[in-house]
This record gives sequence, C-alpha cells and structure tokens, in this order.
Amino acid sequence: MQILKTIAEMKDYVSGIKASGGKIGFVPTMGYLHKGHLDLMVKAREYTPHVVVSIFVNPTQFAPNEDLDKYPRDFERDEELCRETGVECIFYPTPAVMYPDGYSTYITVEGLSSGLCGVSRPTHFRGVATVVAKLFNIVEPDFSVFGEKDYQQLAVIKRMVRDLNMKVEIIGYPTVREKDGLAMSSRNAYLSPEERDVAPVLNRSLKHALSLFRNGETSAKKVKKEVSEMLEDAPGCIIDYVEIVDGISLAPVERVTDDAVMALAVKLGKTRLIDNIRFSS
Repeated sequence: MQILKTIAEMKDYVSGIKASGGKIGFVPTMGYLHKGHLDLMVKAREYTPHVVVSIFVNPTQFAPNEDLDKYPRDFERDEELCRETGVECIFYPTPAVMYPDGYSTYITVEGLSSGLCGVSRPTHFRGVATVVAKLFNIVEPDFSVFGEKDYQQLAVIKRMVRDLNMKVEIIGYPTVREKDGLAMSSRNAYLSPEERDVAPVLNRSLKHALSLFRNGETSAKKVKKEVSEMLEDAPGCIIDYVEIVDGISLAPVERVTDDAVMALAVKLGKTRLIDNIRFSS
C-alpha cells in the first residue's frame, strides 16, 4: 500500500493506473476510520483492485466555532485499517497542499446546501463541495463511494457532479450502524457513556416515523411532531432540526410518500449527531 502526500505523487500514481487500463475507485474520508468507512472500501474493491482512500480533515467545511482542532485523528490506526481492508493507496495531504497561499476558489451547490444542516452550518457544504471537487480532479476516480448517513452531502455531491459534467460515478452505500442502531460516525467518540446510552433514540425515532407511514399516516406535520416528542423526552437531547423532505430536491414536503426522506440532527452534550431514513425502505 502506498501513502502519497503530494498532488504530483498522486497524479503519477493515477497516470500509471490509467495507462495500464485500470479503473480507480475512491473513498474520501476525514480519517478516524470506523466500520462504516471500511465497508465503503470493501464496496469499492468489488469493482476494482485500485482503491484510493483520502484522509484529510478539511478545514473549509468547519465554521470558526466548530470542532476542527478537536476532530479525532489517528493516522497510524487508519493506515493499518486501510492495509487490512486491501486499499492500494492512501492520499494524505496537508491543508497547505490542498489550499496553498492565495487560494480563493470555492464551489456552492445552490438550493440543496441551504436547508437541513445548511441552516446551522451555512458554509459547510461549500467546503465539502470544494474539497471533493479538488480530490476528484487529483485522483481522477472512475467511481467514488459515499455513505448515505450523510444524505444531504450525498445529494450535494451528486448534483455537483451532474451540473459540472464530472466524469465520475457516485455510488451511495447504506448507513452502517452499531448493534443498538446508532449510525456509525467518527464523532461518536465524543460521547460520554451516558450520552452514548441515549444516542440510539435517533434511530428509534426514525423507525417510529417509518412505522407511522406504513400504518397509513401521511401528514408530515404529524410524523415530525411524534418524532420531535420522542427526541425531546430523551435526556440531554437538543433538536437542531427534524424534517421530512423530497429525496432528490431536499425541499420540505407536506405529505409523506415513498420518495420522501426524514432527516434529523440533534446535539447530545457537545456532540452533534445526524441520521435519516427513506420512507420507501
């Protein structure tokens, strides 16, 4: 397994793969890997042996008051996990490599970025779209695998790829969960034992929403009210948002249909958690 830290090294690697007719699969991450990340890598290896993983804590998707400096990092552990999973190459750049002095170009996906997480994190998806576009230009993947836990992120990336005519296939992968239903996330490491005990309420509330729909309830207002009450009753749980949106446009809907998605974000202590469920699932 190669560990490459410069854009020139990465492009040389890519040129060699392309020259031999190989295809490149790509999994972008911010490191501190968990099983959810590893499953994305395994999925990529179903299509090609040439799997590249980026490990880069992207500063442009963090607001000044967010957890950039405290974001968990353990490159040696990540390296070993990638090696065990059969990853061929890790791209491990520094912020100076990705954003050299004078950098001033950013990508904004209008509409999809403004709701849900975009309300409380207005600059977040500009940073996500920008770094992913840069990584696509550097790695030149034939396809890239993203987890569906970050549903809004996946929608933003798909729209960016479509709108900018990028030659990369985006593959969504179902949310990977702990045994108690909590969606796997690097930020779960922030939770205290007491908060970790409460955290599965997110998944339970989403399952309750799905049950309501399957039993005939189609009023988005009523479903959101019951989910909000479940979350509010959980100790220490502070709601950021509970929304039901169209699965493609992410616009809020009044009636729940098979095309709708319920997405929510809450804070437990200092940790912000997100999750979602598709009503057609």
